[in-house]
Amino acid sequence: MTVEEIKQFIQGGEWKSIAPELRPSSIKNADGSIKPFYLTRRFKVLPDGKFELEVINSVDPFGKVPLVKILLKGDMLWKGEHPIAAGAQKVDFTANEAYLVTPMIQGFADAMNQVASNGYNKWEVNVAQSILGKSFVPFGLTEGQIFSEYDLVYIFNDLMFWGARNVDGRGFDKEENRPTNLQIPLVRTK
Repeated sequence: MTVEEIKQFIQGGEWKSIAPELRPSSIKNADGSIKPFYLTRRFKVLPDGKFELEVINSVDPFGKVPLVKILLKGDMLWKGEHPIAAGAQKVDFTANEAYLVTPMIQGFADAMNQVASNGYNKWEVNVAQSILGKSFVPFGLTEGQIFSEYDLVYIFNDLMFWGARNVDGRGFDKEENRPTNLQIPLVRTK
């Protein structure tokens, strides 16, 4: 597929995780091993190169105990071919319109009230707060920083693949950290 065909194919639909996904975290366990985290994704491509991504992180590998819901909205910037597979494209996702965090359990709200209280209302279960452009230590964001990821998009057999997380938990926060492997795909639901 060409870039224009990919853009047309993914736009207007809603994409979601097939099942809960496993990701390495940048946080380490007490023994030094990488702490896993579990999530599901729901993704929409909107007109004019915009996107909406909802991520729900869970405590358990089956996604039965949601921990936090994250909603990002912003721009997709297509940067050219990615060498992982024929037709794969480098895509930068910039959450410059919305970045909302919603605690889903009391333990997460309590933790945010300890480590991310400055400049925020009291964190409460099922109450979203915007972290757009604000310092948010749990996610490594500083004041004025707009979250952006250097990722990829690859379409194969009507599935949408993004990049797999780096095994050491590094984010896609700069070009040299752009993924070199494929993540579990998203399926179209609408």
